[in-house]
Amino acid sequence: MRLPPWLVLLLPAFVILLAVVAIPLVLSLYSSFTAFQLTRPETITRWIGTFNYGKAMGDANFWAAFGRAVLLLTLALNLEMLLGLGLAVMVAKVTLGQRLLRTMMMFPMMFSPILVGFQFKFIFNDNVGLLNNALQSLGLTDVAIPWLVDGNLAFLAIVAAEVWTSTSVFAILILAGIFAIPQDPVEAARVDGCTPWQTFRYVTLPFLMPFIYIAMAIRSLDVARAYDIVQVMTAGGPARRTELLWTLIGRTGYVDARMGYANAMGYIAILLSIVFTVYFFRKLTTARTSLGMGD
Repeated sequence: MRLPPWLVLLLPAFVILLAVVAIPLVLSLYSSFTAFQLTRPETITRWIGTFNYGKAMGDANFWAAFGRAVLLLTLALNLEMLLGLGLAVMVAKVTLGQRLLRTMMMFPMMFSPILVGFQFKFIFNDNVGLLNNALQSLGLTDVAIPWLVDGNLAFLAIVAAEVWTSTSVFAILILAGIFAIPQDPVEAARVDGCTPWQTFRYVTLPFLMPFIYIAMAIRSLDVARAYDIVQVMTAGGPARRTELLWTLIGRTGYVDARMGYANAMGYIAILLSIVFTVYFFRKLTTARTSLGMGD
């Protein structure tokens, strides 16, 4: 039997997607309904139904990790939005060397999250870290601050690493929005006697909101699955004070070898991430509708 030409052309892509995406997804979904342990491969055939999901839903550590992930999401997204908005507005006013500045804004995005984690782990090191040395040199403190040992300070250090890495995402998208703003409403506001703040608040910012919500939707997925930076900087410590969803899932699956339970937590985390994405896309649709851009 001869295959249609279009199927022959697409067959390599289908095979790759099947091997890399579909089969692992099906296998992980199946194992989430089993008592699969890495140290006992035969347990992958031990069907236990929705026991893992029920256990995850009642696990205090899981919901504590979820709460910390939501807190990180809230702090990081709001700080990145504010800093990115300010950076984009300033860069938009530059006339000489703007292309160079736009290129430089993208540099933090190019670093590997693991490399960023090691950089900030060194910066916040309590003995040889750059931050403590700078604070002591300026006379602002006489003792070394345990940034990565104290739970609250360690969480703030992770927020700082996330913000430094991804503020440029907001800045670039908002800058694109600034260039796309029609000038007629801005000129009309100036003619009507609006101050620069009023022009920005009631004319410029509404036009930028769709771009801000696009950036938030993208970043919400990144923050919700944060793993690399947290694992390198604190490994979820001290005493699980910085443990997020995916560091908990990784420890459960690869350290405790309870892969079936870890996969169940992973699928619950994916569903929770979808909720955040749907929320931001609805906000995006509302912002577009208010500007008369349609559905």
